[in-house]
Amino acid sequence: MSSDLELLTRLSHELGRPDRDLVIQAEGNTSIRASADRMLVKASGAALATAGASDFVDVPLGAMLELLDDPGTDDEAVTAAFEKIAGTSGRRPSVESMVHAVCQLEAGATVVGHTHPVPVNGLLCSRHAETLASVVVYPEQIVVLGRTPVFVPYTDPGLALAREVRRRLRDHIEAEGAPPKIIYLGNHGIFALGSSAAEVLRITEMAVKVSRIMQAGLAVGGLAPLDAEAERRIDGREDEHYRRAALEGRP
Repeated sequence: MSSDLELLTRLSHELGRPDRDLVIQAEGNTSIRASADRMLVKASGAALATAGASDFVDVPLGAMLELLDDPGTDDEAVTAAFEKIAGTSGRRPSVESMVHAVCQLEAGATVVGHTHPVPVNGLLCSRHAETLASVVVYPEQIVVLGRTPVFVPYTDPGLALAREVRRRLRDHIEAEGAPPKIIYLGNHGIFALGSSAAEVLRITEMAVKVSRIMQAGLAVGGLAPLDAEAERRIDGREDEHYRRAALEGRP
């Protein structure tokens, strides 16, 4: 088993652990950028918790870009492209492969994890969904998730979602000068964008904790967010930069 495949398998098993309550059955997917023009992504219908080497598909990133860029692409064209990949690899890639490609090509993510955590989806399926991306309630949220996550209202999974995520990622990077760590999808779930499998797991864990904290705050009268100055102070503190580097294994 290649090192990329082994890493992706271990991450998938962690995200698929029943006690984490992030996914059940064949929900969710993971990917890793294997080279400049290729990624490995979970196959459609495979379970993260039990995924093995044969449950990941080698997908050409160029093929994903062609689907996204061609205004004439429809669901039938996507199906045909995915069937062509399946004819080579033996498995059909996840319907969210195009979103994974966008996260890698537009946001520079090396590893991507898509899950449906119950505490997070509790908010994403409520009228407070956008709060996850617009309100900061405690310091660790900034350290791990950044100050400005991306929120995408519910969009049909697959081609439409990939195009909308790409549009919002480009807007975010233009406005903030850097890509986000997490994308919240209304009525759907999250995409964690990392430089490593460990970072994807940290982002996912923090999103779950933040969601629980927000739900608790809403239940006892409402949230008391940090003000903008406090956010900037935390984001710019030298000790927090040091801690981020330590978490990511950087000197």
